[in-house]
Amino acid sequence: MKALRAVTLALAFGAVADLAPAADAPAPAAATATVAATVEQPRSFGHVLGDVLGQRVLLEAAGRPLQPGTLPAAGRVDLWLERRPPRIESDARGRRWLVIEYQIINAPRTLSAIALPALSISTASGPTLALPAWPVSIAALTPPEVFGQGDLLPLRPDRPVAALPTDAIERQLGLSLAALLTVLLTWLGWWAWRNALEARRLPFAQAWRELKRIDDSESAQAWRVVHRALNTRAGHVVHGASLPRLMAEAPYLRPLQSRLEDFYRESTRRFFAGDGGRSEAGSPYPLKSLCRALRDAEKAQRH
Repeated sequence: MKALRAVTLALAFGAVADLAPAADAPAPAAATATVAATVEQPRSFGHVLGDVLGQRVLLEAAGRPLQPGTLPAAGRVDLWLERRPPRIESDARGRRWLVIEYQIINAPRTLSAIALPALSISTASGPTLALPAWPVSIAALTPPEVFGQGDLLPLRPDRPVAALPTDAIERQLGLSLAALLTVLLTWLGWWAWRNALEARRLPFAQAWRELKRIDDSESAQAWRVVHRALNTRAGHVVHGASLPRLMAEAPYLRPLQSRLEDFYRESTRRFFAGDGGRSEAGSPYPLKSLCRALRDAEKAQRH
């Protein structure tokens, strides 16, 4: 009996020893679940070079919102597609969507079928969202060869351009030219009238006009014309001794002071010394040259 009890205890102790490690061993890690994503796919047909195809992935699983982990990288996917940087949007109900867009960067010569690539989008605390490949058709913008029938030709003839109406422009141009011509004629008329008025009113201009009609510039009449102009300008009788007063009253005549002094010396010799109407050097006195210089100085001072 004692031997049977000892065997029973030994067997029981061994069973407990076998069960203890199993109770302490960690449970195996549960595998990460993958669920099919809710996706809004783009239209499958009618796409050409440059079109953008967008996929919208609902960031929810079993009614629970998900936070995506690593987003698909932007860049060229294959010969036909380039992925744009993904973004997250919210709709009117507050649900969050992952937007993945692809742009067609190449075009086949004939109608062809391609596919938006399949993706697996990991989430921070939930299942992985699986996106299946989505087939679409793409085509060239134009056929490689035209049909050559009717109006379907490689080159179309030049289209005649209708002439624009120019009547209003021509009328406006005519009015502008007429206004310009009127202004120019008015200015020329004013300029001629002003010169004529000054020729009649200004003493040296009037003297020059009279002196040009006198053939003999050495005659007493010619000398009296110049004297009268100087007296009119000064407002009194001018002679050699009062010439500085004239220079003070008419500063614009100062550059001609030496010539005026010679004029008065020559006038005194002619009219009071009885030397016969010739200058001391025996040549005619340049009376017209002096009168013209006085006229020019007077005109420059007026302008």
